[in-house]
Amino acid sequence: MTRAIQHKAGRPSVRARTYATALLVTGTFLVVGCSNGDSDSSSNPSSTPTTVSPSPSSTVSAEDTAVIAAYTSSWDAQTAAYSKASSSGTDLKKNTTFKALADIENDLSAMRKAGQVTTGRPAIDPKVVKVTDAKIPTATVADCVDTTNWILIDKASKTKVPLPTTRLTKYVSTATLEKWGTKWMVTKLTAQEQAC
Repeated sequence: MTRAIQHKAGRPSVRARTYATALLVTGTFLVVGCSNGDSDSSSNPSSTPTTVSPSPSSTVSAEDTAVIAAYTSSWDAQTAAYSKASSSGTDLKKNTTFKALADIENDLSAMRKAGQVTTGRPAIDPKVVKVTDAKIPTATVADCVDTTNWILIDKASKTKVPLPTTRLTKYVSTATLEKWGTKWMVTKLTAQEQAC
């Protein structure tokens, strides 16, 4: 769903993507959380957190590992939020802010109005592209988001919501993160018009 963050042609957008933003977003999004009581167990993601390891390399730094952990945590929280169309009771705000958070909240609002939630979870494969040392350090992450098993359903009937057949189910996504003190925060998620 978080890929809904900046939807491009060929994939669902807040309006065109039938509220499947980041799900089919973000995604983005990411991810973990608690139920708010109005969702049932069939719409909650697995309680097992997503684990993503950077590709094996002798050059993977502690900073890269921290960036990937924050990015993955954001996706876990997104997945939990999209599973109940609400960020309430999730960890979304712990690693996600600014444009990324605003886009996710817009997606969730649209999903609530449409009576839709998600099941399953996206598969992500993030890599740190660069880390810039500055007064506020920034990092860029490139990812291949696979939404094949992240399904948008009608909350009441539990039936799959039909989506455009032309949408990408595996797409390239980028994220911008900023380091606030000792913590990395996802500030922007962008889905690309490119399959991976």
